[in-house]
Amino acid sequence: MELILIVIAGAALAGFVQGLSGFGFSLTSMSLWAWTLEPQLAASLAVFGGLTGQVIAAVTVRRGFDAKLLAPFVLGGLCGLPLGLYLLPRLDVVLFKALLGLLLIVMCPAMFFSARLPRIRGGRAGDAVAGAAGGVMGGLGGFSGVVPTLWCTMGGLDRDTTRSVIQNFNLAMLAVSFASYVATGITTRAMLPLLAIVAPAMLVPSLLGARLYLGISEAAFRKVVLGLLTASGAAMLVSALPVLLARS
Repeated sequence: MELILIVIAGAALAGFVQGLSGFGFSLTSMSLWAWTLEPQLAASLAVFGGLTGQVIAAVTVRRGFDAKLLAPFVLGGLCGLPLGLYLLPRLDVVLFKALLGLLLIVMCPAMFFSARLPRIRGGRAGDAVAGAAGGVMGGLGGFSGVVPTLWCTMGGLDRDTTRSVIQNFNLAMLAVSFASYVATGITTRAMLPLLAIVAPAMLVPSLLGARLYLGISEAAFRKVVLGLLTASGAAMLVSALPVLLARS
């Protein structure tokens, strides 16, 4: 019962964050699930939940589709995805928590302060590299939108254009990631009951977040969410480092 409650809480909170901001399902859900779930189960739930959220967003928050702008991100992502899929089954729980904690304490502050960073527009090559990084992180647990979101913001793209790119990129990466999880056995039949819990648990919070996105500024919300995720990442890293140091 405790496991079910943890899955529901992570899915509901992450669904709301993703509905409002267009990213962050895996970051938010993993900040809860990584404490108690083993990496392959947590990654499967996060990718499935993120994919469900992106399908909902595609219907409720439409921001256009620029194939020319999106293509380098997707092509890069497809190149990077196999590396993430290769690494995931080889991570143990402690190493997984350490890497996730490090990711949170580095990327969340970077995403928060991205508006103040120097503007960099690396053209299609830069978009492809950002997409490749997103593909690797997507294979590791559905974190596909983190680097591309930061890259688009640093490139000076407006909010709606960034949302359009990330929404469609995540939809493509998460669909391929989940299909690959199933094909390679990362996602198993035993996970089906928990997968069935994730979708309804995140549905209403995701719709609520998407509705709020249409009418309010997300700056204050992002500040709170990214701050909490950073704190969670720091806690995970602190708890995992002594074990890793003892092993070495």
